[in-house]
Amino acid sequence: MTEHRIFRTSFATVYPLYVAKAERKGRTRAEVDQIILWLTGFAAEAFADQLAAGSDFRTFFAEAPALNPARANIKGVVCGGRVEEVADPLMREIRYLDKLIDELAKGKALDRILGR
Repeated sequence: MTEHRIFRTSFATVYPLYVAKAERKGRTRAEVDQIILWLTGFAAEAFADQLAAGSDFRTFFAEAPALNPARANIKGVVCGGRVEEVADPLMREIRYLDKLIDELAKGKALDRILGR
């Protein structure tokens, strides 16, 4: 089976789309960044380095210093499928991020999204 092309896509090319989606709904880049940092464990500087390096999704998640264990509690439908049922581990990480950004764009409070 061939690898999904999103795995080879630069995270830096998709990141502005996450930000634009959030901003269209009155949310901010800072909130998107907070979600990404919460999910991956990157410090802000290391996250900026990943963007500057043009890391693909595979590298971005492989180099994440501390994937948040609470991400396993993320449930729901994104891109037509249930996040918790995605078989491929990398695709599941990507869908976790998609789901969090969707919740932000729907107006959900950041504290509630991150389970605080």
